[in-house]
Amino acid sequence: MTVKVSNTTAIQDLFKEAAGLNNDQGSARVKQLMFRIINDVAKIVEDLEVTQDEFWFAVDYLNRMGGRNEAGLLVAGLGLEHFLDVLQDAKDAEAGLTGGTPRTIEGPLYVAGAPICEGEARMDDGTELDKATVMFLEGQVIDLDGKPVAGATVDLWHANTDGNYSYFDKSQSEYNLRRRIVTDAEGRYRARSIVPSGYGCHPEGPTQECLNLLGRHGQRPAHIHFFISAPGHRHLTTQINLAGEKYLWDDFAYATRDGLVGDIKFIEDAAAAKARGLDASRFAELEFNFQLQKAPSNEAEQRSHRPRALQVQGA
Repeated sequence: MTVKVSNTTAIQDLFKEAAGLNNDQGSARVKQLMFRIINDVAKIVEDLEVTQDEFWFAVDYLNRMGGRNEAGLLVAGLGLEHFLDVLQDAKDAEAGLTGGTPRTIEGPLYVAGAPICEGEARMDDGTELDKATVMFLEGQVIDLDGKPVAGATVDLWHANTDGNYSYFDKSQSEYNLRRRIVTDAEGRYRARSIVPSGYGCHPEGPTQECLNLLGRHGQRPAHIHFFISAPGHRHLTTQINLAGEKYLWDDFAYATRDGLVGDIKFIEDAAAAKARGLDASRFAELEFNFQLQKAPSNEAEQRSHRPRALQVQGA
């Protein structure tokens, strides 16, 4: 018979003391959460008969994951970030807040403070033109009535042809493949960039280590991240995964959702390429429109206060 002591008075008194419930200092909310977490960990140890070796392996794993800054990656890989989106969808439905472009995960690689451009932007720094396919991305931001939203900020970012992101990849120039585009009078945005590559977790990192133990891969399809915001409208965090990708519906981060697949078109036409100012004959076009809900409150216009790189520089 498994020995269980977590519910004894002595252990519960210990956990209350450890969670700060016996003092009037600190944060009541953090105390509430910590007491629950401590109790749940204790119950897992008891119910699943976690050994000392397993427990301390987990502690070491948390240390190593923090050292590699992969906690945000693991949260996505375990479906928890997707769960937060589904939970918010359910809350919205209950409150009658429906319609518009679906939300999906932000991921851990946003960097605040990207250059702001009016109407259109060039996103790449030109260093990969020898191997990249130029991509022309455009679309319109509209409201639930189908009216254009002028002055909306389309904050977008994506990986390069090696699946790496600027700032985190020090070989790239500052804010490469990151821009904020303010929509024109018709709610339109336009960007010239390059087709991003899909990528996977670092094969020797703690996230892939965990996925290996779960018998799972750590691959993502090529995708483009977006924050869409406008006065009076609800902030949208989303991304579009590119059609035709091997991992489109097998994304380890569970970001692909109906309505968020970008139908990218590859064009082989030297004359059309020349008309767009390109030397190469091959390029890609992608159109994607976004539909915003009205903001039920001023707070809903803002993105979450999740910690992000260069947060103080963000707008």
